[in-house]
Amino acid sequence: MATAIQVIQSASAAEKLLKPERLRLLEHLAEPDSATGLAKRLKLPRQTVNYHLRELEQEGFVELVEQRLKGNCVERVVRATARSYIISPQALGAIGLDSGQVRDQFSSAYLVSAAARVIRDVSILRQRAGRAGKKIATLTLETEIRFRDAKARSEFTEEIANHVAELAMKYHDEKAEGGRKFRLLVGSYPTITKAEAPEGSSVRLE
Repeated sequence: MATAIQVIQSASAAEKLLKPERLRLLEHLAEPDSATGLAKRLKLPRQTVNYHLRELEQEGFVELVEQRLKGNCVERVVRATARSYIISPQALGAIGLDSGQVRDQFSSAYLVSAAARVIRDVSILRQRAGRAGKKIATLTLETEIRFRDAKARSEFTEEIANHVAELAMKYHDEKAEGGRKFRLLVGSYPTITKAEAPEGSSVRLE
């Protein structure tokens, strides 16, 4: 069964994935299929499909489901290993996002850098937990708030910051034997109210 999200952590894996033909193949591999089946559906040469599937399988984006005899040939049936994919800042190496470089906590750049750190850290922890046969303890709180004006938003920000600080002081125990530190991230941004195609290939944040 495919996992919900697969995090790409290397530049080579990202390079192999980010090709239009391979993205199309993965879109059609939510359900298992063979190179022959995909070639018919996408109207592509079977040899081309086979080549791209081998590349995807090599990086762990596609997995073998079964092999079945078809005439004198063995047909390989594969599927995508995840329903969604995301690229970690780790894949960019030295030019990947370093949250320590952004100081303004009220900037969009700081929010994105914090979110990127979450992606990086949680993907590393999931990988380690998987090797150990364990699960990681996580918590996600998400809601939407309609502020009447900027003053209300500012007051809410101050109030929630104070509450979080109080709770952190209440439950933080630096000397607890067997205790473990957790990172808490609280962020907010305007809700996207209308869908639109992205403009350009990148967005600059300050």
